[in-house]
Amino acid sequence: MAECSHDCGTCGETCEKKDFQVSLHKGSSVKKVIGILSGKGGVGKSLVTSLLASKVNKDGFRSAILDADITGPSIPESFGVGEVRAESVEGQEALKPVVTDSGIQLMSMNFLLQNETDPVIWRGPVIAGAVKQFWTDVIWHDVDFMFVDMPPGTGDVPLTVFQSLPVDGIIVVSSPQQLVRVIVEKAVNMANMMNIPILGIVENMSYVKCPECGKEITVFGKSNIDEVAKNFNIPVLARIPMEESTSRAVDAGDIESLDIPELEVAAAKIESLLQK
Repeated sequence: MAECSHDCGTCGETCEKKDFQVSLHKGSSVKKVIGILSGKGGVGKSLVTSLLASKVNKDGFRSAILDADITGPSIPESFGVGEVRAESVEGQEALKPVVTDSGIQLMSMNFLLQNETDPVIWRGPVIAGAVKQFWTDVIWHDVDFMFVDMPPGTGDVPLTVFQSLPVDGIIVVSSPQQLVRVIVEKAVNMANMMNIPILGIVENMSYVKCPECGKEITVFGKSNIDEVAKNFNIPVLARIPMEESTSRAVDAGDIESLDIPELEVAAAKIESLLQK
């Protein structure tokens, strides 16, 4: 038998399709799961995850973040809870998510380490197991939208998330460099092979706006995101500029205070999933 490509639609084998999904804790409630994915690192997946969770929360929905970047978590610092440690639920083998000032529920590996700078030196299967436990062993309270911040690439963790969690759609995060085609194509091809709907693309670091004249300066050159999106027949949901105020808020752990109007369309696309 050839190595499985996970694309059952084009498979010539007669093997039985297996269901690898794992169940939520009986005390949890999560309505929609949104994966945040990219084919490479350094494009701002964690930033986009945090901003989208904050945005839908401000719009009146209950949001949560499952930080699946086990070896490089950055979500806690963005929300100013880097020194908080997760607590167990009394009388149960379960954990409570850490809750931010505005009510966003979070679970990250850093909440389980003695020191937030301790490295997580684990092999892929152990990391994948931790991601599944964040889903099964954490009691998530009445979550409308859970955002899963995935590590870069298309390896063990994204595969585990797509197979084990009921993902309702993904957002592909990219940047304006010419490498964007490869970034997007890897992520899109993986999602298609796993039969996961692609909601659209968010381009981060699209431009810098001159504080004097307001002109948009394309630091990384002209973007070709529209052409790429057209080729894959998926929408561009947002172009996020590089702004000093965003960096300051993230560094200060105050990402919830940000208002990013460029994310209105992306948030509306996500929120529409609950109306279907």
